Amino acid sequence: MVPVKNNLKTAALLAGLGGLCMLIGAAWGRSGLFIGLVVGLAMTGGSYWFSDKLAIAAARARPVTEADMPQYHAVVRNIAARAEIPMPRLYVSPNPQPNAFATGRNPSNAAVCINTGLLDYLTWEEISGVLAHEISHVRNRDILTQSVAAAVGQSITFIAHMAMWGAMLGGGNSRDREGGNPFGALALMILGPIAAMIIQMAISRSREYEADASAARLMGDGEPLARALEKLEIGAQRIPVEVNPAMENAYIVNPLRGQSMARWFSTHPPTADRIARLRSREWVS
Repeated sequence: MVPVKNNLKTAALLAGLGGLCMLIGAAWGRSGLFIGLVVGLAMTGGSYWFSDKLAIAAARARPVTEADMPQYHAVVRNIAARAEIPMPRLYVSPNPQPNAFATGRNPSNAAVCINTGLLDYLTWEEISGVLAHEISHVRNRDILTQSVAAAVGQSITFIAHMAMWGAMLGGGNSRDREGGNPFGALALMILGPIAAMIIQMAISRSREYEADASAARLMGDGEPLARALEKLEIGAQRIPVEVNPAMENAYIVNPLRGQSMARWFSTHPPTADRIARLRSREWVS
């Protein structure tokens, strides 16, 4: 049931992105509407097929082989086998904040990425809990919805900036010729980032609870992940990093936790609640 719901959310996100491209193009008349359609098709296709590559590139992550990090590979291989999914590709991001994310359009095309900060602040038992959480996202097919949402959020921000420049450089003349509205384009510049945040909020916070519970069952114990979440929350507060807000939803804890605006629009439930659920053994079925 969860994969079906996630597929519907993904389809809605992609449809919304295509519709937004056409809406912006319509501000420049019929020709703009056609261009918006073409751009929308290109962006929705790219968001689906290349969302994982966009996420990895945004994190400046590098692939790691088994020779590079044998324990990382061994832990993920073991958890993936328990979850009955293929071994995902493994990456490391040069980010000092302890955090991690998974991405990809399905379990056969998944990738897991950990920050260097995770290796600096957590034990391998705690890292195993984090990786079990990310593998659970892969098994539940949350990763496509997360990755597409991140790509859509980045696309909306880009479109809003393009709309602003179009209004400044040529919107006025196009209005006279074809009935376009440059003021609408300027409004999109203001509303675009807000729209991106709304799309992030459309992703249910319950997916994190579900992934936590699934990780605890895979590990046979919720304590390693609970301890990890305590450290991750402190790390997010103490080690501020520059992360595209559109990518926030992909991480195990909100990497922008120390920023007030990010807290308002967070796709994550309170970390304290997640820890309490793990320690109360609600995950035992």
